[in-house]
Amino acid sequence: MTITPPDLSVFETLESEVRSYCRSWPTVFDRAQGSRMYDEDGHTYLDFFAGAGSLNYGHNNPVLKRALIDYIERDGITHGLDMSTTAKRSFLEKFQSIILRPRDLPYKVMFPGPTGTNAVESALKLARKVKGRESIVSFTNAFHGMSLGSLAVTGNAFKRAGAGVPLVHGTPMPFDNYLQGRTPDFLWFERLLEDSGSGFNYPAAVIVETVQGEGGINVARAQWLRELADLCKRRDMLLIVDDIQMGCGRTGAFFSFEEAGIIPDIVTVSKSISGYGLPMALTLFKPELDIWEPGEHNGTFRGNNPAFVTAAATLDTYWADGQMEKQTLARGEVVETSLLAMADEHRRSIVSVRGRGLVWGVEFADKERATKVCARAFELGLIVETSGPQSEVVKLLPALTISTEQLDEGLRILARAIRETA
Repeated sequence: MTITPPDLSVFETLESEVRSYCRSWPTVFDRAQGSRMYDEDGHTYLDFFAGAGSLNYGHNNPVLKRALIDYIERDGITHGLDMSTTAKRSFLEKFQSIILRPRDLPYKVMFPGPTGTNAVESALKLARKVKGRESIVSFTNAFHGMSLGSLAVTGNAFKRAGAGVPLVHGTPMPFDNYLQGRTPDFLWFERLLEDSGSGFNYPAAVIVETVQGEGGINVARAQWLRELADLCKRRDMLLIVDDIQMGCGRTGAFFSFEEAGIIPDIVTVSKSISGYGLPMALTLFKPELDIWEPGEHNGTFRGNNPAFVTAAATLDTYWADGQMEKQTLARGEVVETSLLAMADEHRRSIVSVRGRGLVWGVEFADKERATKVCARAFELGLIVETSGPQSEVVKLLPALTISTEQLDEGLRILARAIRETA
């Protein structure tokens, strides 16, 4: 049997060399539904990537699709900048009643632009405006976006190098367990803050991910997060939680910081907030921080009304009764059990298994092994990516709505890919 390779010529000759994911998955995808993707030759792939966390509810979710089609068919507003629309009102009302109010979160809602980095840029700008200081503290192996302000608080050397200019006004600190318990948490941070001879520019804010997705699935302990929140309060710094990839239920609760019992000053949300993969982002902050002048931060595409429609339908469908969180945590336990079994089978090659909810990582001693595992998994019909500073971690990010059968199938394929790349 002769297999004809897909025609990738237009992508290879016309599209920029900056393209990346398509190099790992060399086919031409044509359609998708739920947790399945199909290429133009009819091959089927199980998706454990979920649009880098933008498709928590699967591809073309039928409930969300129906709401979107109905809205488009009645000629609902598509592009609205920051005008008041029925779609925006519906989303805001549901977000307040289903998400914010039950959690006793007082946040104002800002629409900064359609992407995660837009949300981070606005958060950094607001923190500096409120505190009158320039410096922002971030953490080792952090990832907060690809625009210049976000890159300045991102740890990855490869991504930072793409800026082409100095990335300033940011200072990295050790993330939880970065020093493997050899130093008390925040000892260095506290010392710099209190020593007038440290040369440390006093920060306006600290930005943190509760689970570092791109950084290698590094999970911050709840106690560490609570101590960080306390440090920020004592030292007059704002706490920004970047919940772009880990929010919207990825770790179980709607916001990933809920487990720690903290209330950040500012929260950035994007990726799966629209529920359908449509570009949308939010910057949430405490009311007393809302010192913006009208139009002081804006963007042409911050009023993506079709995204408001699917976002409102997502909240109604998946977050009104508390069942999504329970389901995610239960399926996360299935993933953890399976991955620990793989780690036990491959004790010499698997360094660790770590994660929360339905985000998990498998770290390999051989830094190149994770890439080989992902490539073999793709050949076997499973889409997974790598993460970590040296791409040494296989990252699992299935849809929250994945069936137990599909979850088991994907884990079996992953186990086979690990065995066959030994």
